[in-house]
Amino acid sequence: MPTHETTHLALRPYKEEDFTAVHSYAKSAENTTYMLFGPNTEEETRNFIAQAIAATSQTPIQKHMLAVTLKETGTLIGGCLLSVKGDNGDLSWILHQDHWNQGYGTQLAKHLIAFGFESLNLRRITATACSENHGSYRIMEKAGMRREGMYQDYRPARKGYHKEYYDEYQYAILKSDWDTQKEIAHYNALPCHFTNFIDVPTLTDGNIYLVCKEKYPANPEKKYVPSYNFAICKKGEIIGYIGLRIGYTDGLYYGGQIGYGVDEAHRGQGYAVTACRLIIPVAKAHGMETLLITNNYTNTPSMRVCEKLGAKLIRKARLPEWADLYKEGQRFSNIYEWSIK
Repeated sequence: MPTHETTHLALRPYKEEDFTAVHSYAKSAENTTYMLFGPNTEEETRNFIAQAIAATSQTPIQKHMLAVTLKETGTLIGGCLLSVKGDNGDLSWILHQDHWNQGYGTQLAKHLIAFGFESLNLRRITATACSENHGSYRIMEKAGMRREGMYQDYRPARKGYHKEYYDEYQYAILKSDWDTQKEIAHYNALPCHFTNFIDVPTLTDGNIYLVCKEKYPANPEKKYVPSYNFAICKKGEIIGYIGLRIGYTDGLYYGGQIGYGVDEAHRGQGYAVTACRLIIPVAKAHGMETLLITNNYTNTPSMRVCEKLGAKLIRKARLPEWADLYKEGQRFSNIYEWSIK
């Protein structure tokens, strides 16, 4: 069984000598308030450790039951479980209350999710939390999991708790979601610099030309990056628009750096493709060499523009609920990468 490590944690199989450290949190009413076990008797804790040792001795392992230790000192501070059934996994954990609110839970969840997808070839990983256990489900959200539903009066409460049952949240993450998160991290790390807007001359190919109409400063409160808005013109007439957003953010992964539109009477003549190419110098002036263009998977004309530009389709991504496009009713976006080096 390999040892798993995060920035501050090391995960390893349980040992019989872990009893004292495990029982210190398993016997605690406060530590097990929202758990499906506890407070434990000594016998229950010893039985758990025996089960965990047996589980990690199986081939193949169906229950990855691991002790959570501090990497620097080796101190055992909790435990975790990744159960495997087919290509599905289910995740749970517990940390000693002395180590709450230090980011360990998020590190742990992210590592186990990565292990499940990258080493165990899982397709989907789930986790559940009591609706009152804010710390637990916030960890799930920080780890990139999505709340899929709530079951009312579903989970029996621990004996002595103030209610008999409590509501349970169901969270899940798909392999495709995990891949998307890695892509977002990649794009957000790409080079870009913005100190101020540049003076943009008229950009033209001799047939159409772009005129910069607006420069919108960043709005950190709304998570908006700086952007340029151009009119697409021909023979003195505005026939469309194109916008360029400067930077890389989670939102721009789904919304793209470029947005364009051509009036209906002028469509089908390649003006959107030309306009995209004309704004390349502006993007390069801010150190950008890769641009994302996104569109609804039903928007065939926009997809053709991307293909004519030589942009590469990365994936059809499921939109998160916080995305503006999701709020407008769209559920998926095609993500195209366009290299302008």
